[in-house]
Amino acid sequence: METERDSPRKTVPPGDLTTATTEPGRRLLTVLARHLSRIRAEAAPNDRDGTFPAETFRGFGRDGVLGATVPEELGGMGVSRLHDVAVALLRVAEADASTALALHAQFSRGITLTYEWQYGPPPTRRLAERLLRAMARGEAVVCGAVKDHGREVTRLRPDGSGGWLLSGRKTLVTMAPIGTHFVVSAQAPVDGGSARLYAPIVAKETPGLTIVDGWNGLGMRASGTLDVAFDDCPVPADDVLARGSVGAHSDVVLAGQAISSIAMLGIYAGVAKAARDLAVDTVARRAAAPPAAARTLIAEIEARLYALRATASAALVNADELSPRHDMDPDERGRRLMTPFQCAKQVVNDLAAAVVDDCITVVGGATYVAEHPLARLYRDVRAGRFMQPYTYADGVDYLSAQVLGLERDNDYVSIRATRPADAR
Repeated sequence: METERDSPRKTVPPGDLTTATTEPGRRLLTVLARHLSRIRAEAAPNDRDGTFPAETFRGFGRDGVLGATVPEELGGMGVSRLHDVAVALLRVAEADASTALALHAQFSRGITLTYEWQYGPPPTRRLAERLLRAMARGEAVVCGAVKDHGREVTRLRPDGSGGWLLSGRKTLVTMAPIGTHFVVSAQAPVDGGSARLYAPIVAKETPGLTIVDGWNGLGMRASGTLDVAFDDCPVPADDVLARGSVGAHSDVVLAGQAISSIAMLGIYAGVAKAARDLAVDTVARRAAAPPAAARTLIAEIEARLYALRATASAALVNADELSPRHDMDPDERGRRLMTPFQCAKQVVNDLAAAVVDDCITVVGGATYVAEHPLARLYRDVRAGRFMQPYTYADGVDYLSAQVLGLERDNDYVSIRATRPADAR
């Protein structure tokens, strides 16, 4: 069967982040186009009320969008080019960034589970295939649960019969209201050695699992970003993925972290594009000619938008080229994937925020009310700096260490596990 990587691809023009390069990517854009008017119409009320767009995601399930990054042989669309995933997220983010962020969570799980299906041990491959097929049918919504709540540490302990018990609480779990499964970052003690990192996959109906509502975010308010608590949740041994040791200083993990997250650059490019279009349309509809200051800002907005798209596109092309390169040294591959991603993430986060800020200045005081679309975009675009890998502070530490040749643990999950409780 022909796969996306075997099919003809369009060359990505410099500075372009608007066109899919493969046929599966173009099919995804066509399907998403059916949903954009509804997403756009519901963005403001969902943001105001902090309501997750559940009906839109039911439509995504019916149309195969929830299985977009699932291989075709498992029933999905087979979109594996990260550039095309980013373009799809950009299109959705132009209508509503919260919806795009939630969709990214599902796309990311499809990418990572596909890797587990292709390269994992037999039990992991069976688990991944089961979830991927369910995603392709629109039945499985798989959320990532990484960040511990407060000072809590999410831990696994043996249940005495070959399985595990999971306890702890995770925060900032996107898409939680409709999640059917949660991929949880956890650690378990090892006698006489460093704690081990694991990723148990826990079904929503598991005894002891509770979705904790009540999160009231500044931005991305409709993304369904909630807390999930685990109280001695039983997890079969075959549903627990090994993720290495705490403090191992292995850069192998950077490849998976970069590949699963880099398409998120499209979200913030989409927010910046939406803000630019609103500002330009507002100025164009005014009777008087725009003053020189407004024209200067519009020119700068256009240049910044080009620069952030070009940077994101270059990093995505790099990731698509390196993703299948399993012949390389694994640590080197991890760094060569992560470093351009982090450079692009810094640039995109800075420029996207600057674009939205300048758009507010161009449009004027009318934007300084919560209901104005630019006010929502202003709040949403700030989320980029908090997204792992890495947050702004962690990204600075990573990039400066690469430049200066400093030894450090680059696995942000491992770093968090070794931080003092009051610093998490």
